[in-house]
Amino acid sequence: MHASGIGWDDDSGDRLRGWLGIDKTMFYDISRVAQMPSGFCYPGKGDGGDLPPRPECAPKWHARMLAGLPQVRMTLLVGMHAQKRYLPKGFAPNMTEAVRRWREAPAGLFPLPHPAWRSRLWMARNPWFEAEVLPELRARVARLVD
Repeated sequence: MHASGIGWDDDSGDRLRGWLGIDKTMFYDISRVAQMPSGFCYPGKGDGGDLPPRPECAPKWHARMLAGLPQVRMTLLVGMHAQKRYLPKGFAPNMTEAVRRWREAPAGLFPLPHPAWRSRLWMARNPWFEAEVLPELRARVARLVD
């Protein structure tokens, strides 16, 4: 994103699109897929990767953006910051449990891990994600974008 100015234009985006079962053309077709980051500015690097989104960004911008997207049929909660913001308080104690409980998420919400390079390690420890979650995610996405 930072080099190209395009969200998910990196290995993480390739991985996310693979999870969704769609190509770049579909992913960037604004008539079919909307993207809304947890923050609207890069928070910088920390010891373990990027810092969390700045706390003032989502409250300032999310409601305005969502008001302009009246036909949202599924929202992917990619990573723990999105999950903490949009899943009910107490839904799950951590990101892994939120993703594991994807069937129990409120209608239209689908929790996912962040597809950063570390997700490969996470997926190795949680094989149920690839076996159970990804097929259902791909099926739902296919129904929505067709």
